Amino acid sequence: MPDVRIFDRLAPFVREFVYEHDWESLRAIQVAAADAILNTDANVLLTSATASGKTEAAFFPILTQLWERPSPTVGCLYVGPLKALINDQFYRLVDLCEQGGVPVWHWHGDVSSSHKAKLMKHPSGILQITPESLEALLLRRHAAIPSLFGDLRFVVIDEVHSLLRGDRGAQTLCLLERLSRLARVSPRRVGLSATIGDAEATARILGAGTGRPTVVPQVREAGQTWRLSMEHFYTSGPQAASQAPILREPAPPAPDVDGPPAPALADPGLAYVFEHTRGRKCLVFANSREECEAVTSTLRSYCEANGEPDRFLIHHGNLSSSLRQSAEELMRADDLSLTTCTTSTLELGIDIGRLERAFQMDAPFTVSAFLQRMGRTGRRGQPPEMWFVMREDQNEPRSLLPERLPWKLLQGIALVQLYLEERWVEPPRERRRFYSLLYHQTMATLAADGEQTPASLAARVLSLSPFAKVSLDDYRVLLRHLVSTDQIERTETGGLIVGLAGERVVNDFRFYGVFVESEEYAVRSESQELGTVVQPPPAGEKLALAGRVWIVEEIDHKKRLVYVTEVKGKVPAYFGECPGDIHTHVLERMREVLREPRDYAYLRDNARSRLGAARLEAREGGVAEHPLVNLGGDTWALFPWLGTYAFLALERVLKLRMPTSLGIKGVDACRPYYLQFRIAAGKDELVGALQEAFSATIDPACLLFPGELPVFDKYDEHLPPKLVRKGFAEGVLDVNGARERVLGW
Repeated sequence: MPDVRIFDRLAPFVREFVYEHDWESLRAIQVAAADAILNTDANVLLTSATASGKTEAAFFPILTQLWERPSPTVGCLYVGPLKALINDQFYRLVDLCEQGGVPVWHWHGDVSSSHKAKLMKHPSGILQITPESLEALLLRRHAAIPSLFGDLRFVVIDEVHSLLRGDRGAQTLCLLERLSRLARVSPRRVGLSATIGDAEATARILGAGTGRPTVVPQVREAGQTWRLSMEHFYTSGPQAASQAPILREPAPPAPDVDGPPAPALADPGLAYVFEHTRGRKCLVFANSREECEAVTSTLRSYCEANGEPDRFLIHHGNLSSSLRQSAEELMRADDLSLTTCTTSTLELGIDIGRLERAFQMDAPFTVSAFLQRMGRTGRRGQPPEMWFVMREDQNEPRSLLPERLPWKLLQGIALVQLYLEERWVEPPRERRRFYSLLYHQTMATLAADGEQTPASLAARVLSLSPFAKVSLDDYRVLLRHLVSTDQIERTETGGLIVGLAGERVVNDFRFYGVFVESEEYAVRSESQELGTVVQPPPAGEKLALAGRVWIVEEIDHKKRLVYVTEVKGKVPAYFGECPGDIHTHVLERMREVLREPRDYAYLRDNARSRLGAARLEAREGGVAEHPLVNLGGDTWALFPWLGTYAFLALERVLKLRMPTSLGIKGVDACRPYYLQFRIAAGKDELVGALQEAFSATIDPACLLFPGELPVFDKYDEHLPPKLVRKGFAEGVLDVNGARERVLGW
C-alpha cells in the first residue's frame, strides 16, 4: 500500500509522533504531500479542507529531509500572514521538531532580540516569519543573508490564498526571489490553503520565478456534514415570518442551554446571537471593525441588563496585541464558555480551542471567507457549524424596488450555493501591474544594494515575477519622477541612490509593509493600551473601542495618543473600513436565487418568508429578467449582475460615454447591486447606446474623470500621476467583463 511505504519513508521521530497521537493512519493529504515532496523536485500546492492536517502534511516530509541531511543554515522558511498564526504554529512545531533535533525559530516584531541574536549566531532548522519581517531582514541585515539562508531548501507559505489577492502577496513573491538571488539558492515552495478557487492559476503564481513546475496533489476527501443555518431579522417591528405564510414546516430550533432571554427591547438579530451563544464557545464574525465593536458592546449591554457575567470578547486589527492575545488565551481554555466577536483576524488557523458554533453577521464578501470562517468550527470530530444572521431595517412605505430587495440575504445564499453546487471559490487576480509595489521594491533594492545604474536597477526589479507586465517605458517614467521628487538621486557617475525624501520613507519602520496604514492614534486608559483609532473625536466626546465606550479626556497630537476613561452608553466606532470586492459569479448566482422556485434547507422561518416576498417583488418588477426596470416616471434602475470591477466599468461608461441626448441625470450606485438614475429617453435608446459604446474599443484610461487621481494603494502618492491613473484603469476597471454582459442583453 502506498501510504504504508510513505509512512515507512518518514523519519523515526515523525513516525513516533504519529504513534503518540494515536493516529490510526496518515490522512490522504499527508500521504499525497509526502509523496510529492519526497519523490519529486517540484513546488507543491496543498489544498484541502480546514483542519485536514495540511501543516503536518508539509512538515512531516520536510523534517524528514532536514533530519536525513541537516542544513548548515536555515533549511526551511515558513511565511505566515499573521504574527499570531506564526506564534501558534511555532508552539505546534516545537514538540515535533525537538524530537528530531531540528531547531525552530520565529521572527517578527514581538519576538525578543535575544531569540533573534541566537538565530543569527547559529542559523539552522526552520524559521517562521511574516512578509514584513522578511522585508526588514533583507533590508537591514543584507550582508547576513547568504550565511543565514545559504542552504535554504524549502519555503512553506501558509494560508497562501490570503497572500494572493493584492500587493502583500506580490511582495512575498518579490521577497522570495530577492532572497534566492542574494543567497544563491533555489528553494522549493510549498503552499498551504483550504480555500483555493483555481488551483492551476494559484500553482502558476506560487511557482513564479522558480523555474520549477508546481505539483497539485489530487486528494479525494471524505464527504463532510455541515450544520448550516440562515435567519433574517428586521431590526425592529414585526418579522418576515409573521407577515407571510410559512411555506413549509420550520426546522426545530437547536437545543441550547436554558437561560434568561435577551432584554425585551433588544435588537431581534442580536438577541438571537445572545441567546444561542449562551453556554457555548463561539465566534461571531462581522465584516468590519465598526460592526464588530457595535455588536460586542450591544451584547455586553444585554449581559448587564440581565445581571449576567460578561461572556463576550472582542478581536480585530485595531486592538492592542495584549487585548488580542488575552482573547485568544481565554478562548483556548476548555472550561470557559465564551464568545469572541471578530473580523477576519480570527478567520485564519490560529488555535483557540474547540469552537462549537460560528455566527456570521450578514453575508461575507467571498466564498473563501465563508469557508474559512465556518472551518474554524467542527474540529475534533464534530461537523462545522455556521449560523448566518441577516439584519435589515424595515423598508420605508415609499421605498423604491431596488431598496426593498434583501441584498445581503441573496448574497449569503449565493455564496453557500456556489460551493455546494460547484465547489467554486474565487480565483486569484492575475492582471494587475502593481505600480505601488514597483515603487516599494525599487526603493528597497536601492536601500539594500546601494548605488545602481538605471539599467542594472531595471534588470533587478523588472525581472521580479510580479512585474512581468510592466514595460520598460513605464519604468523610465517612474524613475524620472522619483528623481524629480528627490525619492532617488543621481550620483556624479550617473548611478542612482536613495534620495533625501526617499530616506524618510525607507527609514520608517512602516516601510516594511505594503498594506495601507492610516495615521492612527494609540488609545490608552490609565496604563492599559486599548488599541488604535484613525480619527479620534475631540476631548469630551465618546469613542467605541474594545467592545466598550470611552470618553476622550485628552489628545496628544504630537505623540498621537488619546487618553480615555470608560463610561456607559453606546456610540458607533469608525476605523476607515472599506467594503470588499464581490466576484461576478456571485452576482449571477444571486440573480438565480431570485429566479428559481426552490427552497434551501438551511433557511429558517424569517429568512424563508423574506426570500419568498423578495422573489414575488422581483418577478412582478422583472428584476431578474430585464437589466433595465422602470421605477416610475423617468426614474430607472439598472441591474447588471456584475462583480465589483465590471460594475465600476459599466458605471463609468454610463456616466462618461453616453450621448447627452439621453438626458441621464442623478446616477446613484449601490455597488455592485444596481444603478439608479433619471433619463429623458426611453429604455431601448439607453440599451442601444450602451451596446454601441461597448461595441467600440474602449481605452480604460478614458473612463477616469478629468483630474481624477485614484490613490488606493500605499505608495500611490509617490508615483507619477500617469501611472496611478493607468494602474487604476487597467487593473481595476473590468471593461471586458462589462462588455460581455451589455452585448448579451
